[in-house]
This record gives sequence, structure tokens and C-alpha cells, in this order.
Amino acid sequence: MNRPVSPLAPLVPDAPAPPLERLRIPPELSGVAGTNRAHNSIAQISAEDDLAAITAWLARYADVPGTLATYRKEAERLLLWAVMQHGKPLSSLTHEDLLVYQHFLADPQPAWRWIMTSRKKPGRKSADWRPFAGPLSPTSVRHAMTILNAMFAWLVDAGYLAGNPLSLARRRGIKASPRVTRYLTHELWDVVRITIENLPVGTERERLHAARCRWLFTTLYLGGLRAAEIASTPMGAAFCRRDAAGVERWWIEVCGKGSKTRLVPASDELIAELARYRRAHGLPPSPQPGETRPLLLPLIGHDKPLSRGAIHLIVKQVFRLAAGRLRARGPEWHARADVLAAASAHWVRHTAGSHMTDQQVDLRFVRDNLGHTSLATTSVYLHAEDDARHQATQTRHRLGWGKPAG
Repeated sequence: MNRPVSPLAPLVPDAPAPPLERLRIPPELSGVAGTNRAHNSIAQISAEDDLAAITAWLARYADVPGTLATYRKEAERLLLWAVMQHGKPLSSLTHEDLLVYQHFLADPQPAWRWIMTSRKKPGRKSADWRPFAGPLSPTSVRHAMTILNAMFAWLVDAGYLAGNPLSLARRRGIKASPRVTRYLTHELWDVVRITIENLPVGTERERLHAARCRWLFTTLYLGGLRAAEIASTPMGAAFCRRDAAGVERWWIEVCGKGSKTRLVPASDELIAELARYRRAHGLPPSPQPGETRPLLLPLIGHDKPLSRGAIHLIVKQVFRLAAGRLRARGPEWHARADVLAAASAHWVRHTAGSHMTDQQVDLRFVRDNLGHTSLATTSVYLHAEDDARHQATQTRHRLGWGKPAG
């Protein structure tokens, strides 16, 4: 049960870490007199303390909700650690301090202060909220330090800090990108697909939930979309055109990372699933141009889009059910079940890319489908190579609802 917390929590050494908006930072730890403050340059921001400086940095990402949430999380963790555990303002942290913090990320201790005990993530107003769900993997630690490096560099450029304590970090030589490991084999993907096809439909709510899960995994897999893109893309973003041969082709226009727009081929299978999903909600099979209904509909009402977090919860629930399905086969399946239990929405995107290359879809088409490079145009007038990309995607990249496993 979520217990409400007081409006402002004083800085108590033996208290759990609260969200920043609930923490009263004493003046000596606020950064007003931080030892790394820039005093000989013209400040480009009006921030007087560390929290205000971080807020100014985060304001740059206000129009990119997914990035804002990730960056705020990392900045909040560092600031809480600095003032609650390390006893320093963020603007006094040295290179050595940040090496200590890097080790802390891999094992946030004491756990009662830093790690959530509830499997279901509590809200920020709950007394059970903590900055961490658990220790970070080496990859997540590197990602966190990369974000903080960007934050420190910006605060230096803004005239708030005198120097970037992370600029001394050891730079490794450029290596070939490692192979993606967070994806599902064809065998595990079959288990997920069959799990969705066997979701209960006894009540109206169950029927709509099953339809939503099927459509969500269709867009994640056939479209290679990110959860944030699904949350922000309206139904009316799908549109059609006819090429020189008079073939009708459907596309989805997606605004992805960095506010970059790309066109994702909507294969016949995807369009059929869209019609199936819309009929489940009593809607016409095809969206109207400019239709503002969200791509993923809530169970009640059609206007308010689901958040990225809500989409992730739905995906994780499906993966847990699929993992349970595997575990029921016997102990020899438990290791593979653990892989499914660890999977997330982004795994489906990696799975889509992996399976497209398995089916020998041209790597240039895979790149453009997933938006790994920016597209120069958002026009409905497409070049001939775009037609080839659409045809290759439709012919070789299929989900196959209803087909036998294997």
C-alpha cells in the first residue's frame, strides 16, 4: 500500500532517498558555494544552485518525453547520492568522487535507502519510492555515465561549472559494435506469439486486452517501433500512395528519437491487423486521414494515449506469461524462460531487426525501417528504392498470427 510522504523531507542521514521535489537540501550542500563553480566566466543560465542548474539542462528536452525521463532519472540519482550519501554538493564533485559513484551504480547500498522493494513501481509521491529498481548492469552504468558526462559538459558551456570532472575519464579506442544480444530467437518468439493468441477473452475487458496485446506486438515487431513512438503516434499517421504500377502501399509516419521523422512500411499483414484491432473497438477498419486517436487505444475511451510506461508494463506482463508457459514444460526450459522474463519492449525491436536480416532483407532497408539514420523527407512522394524497401519488408518480414510453431 502506498503511504503518502510529507510535503518536504529534511535531509536525514538514515532516511530513504526521496524524489528531489520532496527533498529539502541544506544551503551547504545546495551548490551555492560549490568548489567547481565557475566564477570567472559570464553565466548563460540564471541558476544559483545545483538543482536549478540541472533543471535548466533538463528543460532542453521538454519536447522529448522519453529522453527527458531518462536524463532526469540519472541526474536525480547523482544529486541524491551526492548530498545524502557522499556529503557533497554536485558542483563540488571531483573525478575521484565520480569513480566512487560509478561503482555505487553497480551496487546501490544500503539497499533499504536506494532500491525499491515492490515489484510494481510505486509513484513518486509514495513513501515506497526509491531511485533504483536494482543494481545496474555494466551497460547501464556506462549509459548513465555518458548522460552525466553530457550534463557536466553542458553546465561548463553554460558558465555554471568551471570544469567537467568526467572529461578525465579513460577513453577507449573505437571498437566494432557488439552483436545485439537482447533479442528473441525464432523459437522464443513463437512462444510469445502463441501466448498472445491464447490470452483469455471471456469478458469484454479480457477481449479488448487480448486485442490490444496482439496489436501492440504487431507494431513492435512488424513496424520495429519504439514504445515511445507507439505512445505518440496517432492512427491517422498511416497513409497510402500508389506507385507507377498502381500498387497501393501503406506507410506509417513516425517521429522518433531526436524528433527525426521516418517512414515505416506498413505491410499487408500489418494493415490487416490494424483493421482487426479497430473492429474490436467498433471502429471502421481503416483510419481516416488526420485521425487523432492513439495508435494503441486504452480499454476505456479512445482519445487518451497510453504512456510509454504503461506500454512497457503491458509488454512485460506478456513476457512473464510466456516465460510461465515455458517453465511449465519442465526444468530444461527454465533457462530459456529466464530470457523471456528479462525481455522488454526494446527487445522486440531488436528481434524485428534480427529476424529481418535472417530473412535476408537488405541491410539498408532494415536500417531505414528502424530509423538508425535520419530520413531527408517526410513527403508522400517516395523514391523507387523506397518501393523496393516496402516490397522486401512485406515479402520477407512476417509475423504469421495463427501459424503453427516452428
